[in-house]
Amino acid sequence: MGAPKMFRSAVTRRLLIALAITAVGVAAGRIAGAGRVDDLVDGEAYFYAVTALLAIGLYSSTHGIERGQMRTDLRTVVLAVTVGVLAKAAVITLVMVVLFPGPEALVLGVAVAQIDPLSVAALQSSSRLSPRGKSLLLAWASFDDPVTTLLTIYAATLSVAVHDLGRTDALTELQGGGLSGFVAGAAFNAAFAAVVCGLWWLVLRRVRPGGAAAFTAGCVLLLVAAVVAVSQFWMLGVAIVGLFVRPSLAGAPEAFERRIGQLTQVALLLAILGTGFLLSMRVLFVAGLVLGVTAYAVHAVVSLPLTRGQTPDDRVQLAIAQQNGITAIVLSLLLAPVFPEVVATVTPAIVVINALHALCNTAYNRAGSWAAIRDRLRPSPSRSSRQEPALYINEAGAEIASPTQPAAGAFNCAPMPAQPQPGAPASAVSPPPAPDPDD
Repeated sequence: MGAPKMFRSAVTRRLLIALAITAVGVAAGRIAGAGRVDDLVDGEAYFYAVTALLAIGLYSSTHGIERGQMRTDLRTVVLAVTVGVLAKAAVITLVMVVLFPGPEALVLGVAVAQIDPLSVAALQSSSRLSPRGKSLLLAWASFDDPVTTLLTIYAATLSVAVHDLGRTDALTELQGGGLSGFVAGAAFNAAFAAVVCGLWWLVLRRVRPGGAAAFTAGCVLLLVAAVVAVSQFWMLGVAIVGLFVRPSLAGAPEAFERRIGQLTQVALLLAILGTGFLLSMRVLFVAGLVLGVTAYAVHAVVSLPLTRGQTPDDRVQLAIAQQNGITAIVLSLLLAPVFPEVVATVTPAIVVINALHALCNTAYNRAGSWAAIRDRLRPSPSRSSRQEPALYINEAGAEIASPTQPAAGAFNCAPMPAQPQPGAPASAVSPPPAPDPDD
């Protein structure tokens, strides 16, 4: 007998693989000991390694977007990655601050407020969303990553200021300047992206697009841009570059996409392994459970008003589309030097969110469509209009049930008079029929 359908799904397989890799990381952390784990997290190399993993994920997320299809729902995408992300982060943060007050509470909501683009891309072929819905979800998942990355840094700034925490040298640079620093950072990201995209445009003007020279120049440009972006933490710029700088070979147009996909999977596995390494110190199951359930529920609530222009089936599937992956994992690793309990909370929350995604989507697929669910929730017209069997009174004055009037006549029974409704005048009730003198 085969396994249940849910356990054969791609979502569940990915979840089980992630749990297995996390277990390996936990075992490695236990062997290394708490002292070595702390030394690793406090090192400068750790910060740059985690930033490199984040850059890979962000480039991959925007690289797969079809720009032409995104224009159809550009307004929805912009609202989703601005108003939607802010609303999700604010509500989740409020819940965590009330239930689990502490320095970490201010950054937890932002860390899980995005949808994982890698999971969305992996499930595109099996998704029942319309082509328009698929394009919207992929664009939403791709662009909310850089937005939550920026918001996470400044949520960390707020928490550090409120709770008077110490900072690592790397995070001190990122958190300087307050609101002016945020604006300046966004400007630097935009300028960086403009320079890289401009250089790529010049390359395509001077050499034949799709040729070996253009492909090599594009790969070198991306490599140099990655080094600069990681050193300066220009992650929004990396996401913008992914929209435009896409080297390809005319003879093998899918080769670059495959290599980017493989590189991203390696980055994800390393991030999961690093998460397990830090989990060897502590795991906060209850806080993670609350964070996961809250994040999934808040996404559903925020999604519905944002997707009013979509079909009912797409709206439901977009509402239950919340997944977390590489960005949430890497952001928790990035925050670990200042907020040690973030990884211990975010990791179980990711497991809860992805499990809820698997359960809800499996249930929806079995239901078939929103129309089928709506029909089940509404009472059937045939049921609501069905009349109760008529009651009759025999000669002894006892009530009896009879399905047909002829049978009641055969037993010399009269139909029971209608009962008055509460508040109805007595005249509204018709008197019982007079007995026939011939009977």
